Amino acid sequence: MSRRKPRPRPRPSAPAPAVTAGSPCPCGLPAAYGDCCGRFHDGSGGTAPTAELLMRSRYSAFVVGDAAYLLRTWAPATRPAVLDLDPGTRWTGLEIRDTRDGTAFHRTGTVAFTARYVQGGEPGALAEHSRFARHDGAWVYVDGDFPED
Repeated sequence: MSRRKPRPRPRPSAPAPAVTAGSPCPCGLPAAYGDCCGRFHDGSGGTAPTAELLMRSRYSAFVVGDAAYLLRTWAPATRPAVLDLDPGTRWTGLEIRDTRDGTAFHRTGTVAFTARYVQGGEPGALAEHSRFARHDGAWVYVDGDFPED
């Protein structure tokens, strides 16, 4: 009879604290969520005026689980039909590493970032070099590359 050690089960991530309008914005800017990314999520602040602010608001949408906002701000040519967010992933921080173009004076822009998360009790990081473009006057996410760091 063999004795095998049972595999350790992944621990579920601790639930993220609820984000409210008065909470610090998950995107890392020094503003309350309702005055920062939340206004883009609920439409009260129009659309993000720069590619970087769109990137930040999209990160915050992952934090709060707003798949509808993520789809709405995705370029039609590259947008998936459905977006299933993993409820076991807790996003824990965003670092913008570089921004190119993406202002009111540009048609395209790029944002390089690292997003940190915890999944199954294990920390991780997602590095992406994202491309953004104007579509019907608003910034949208087009696609991204995942550089090896």
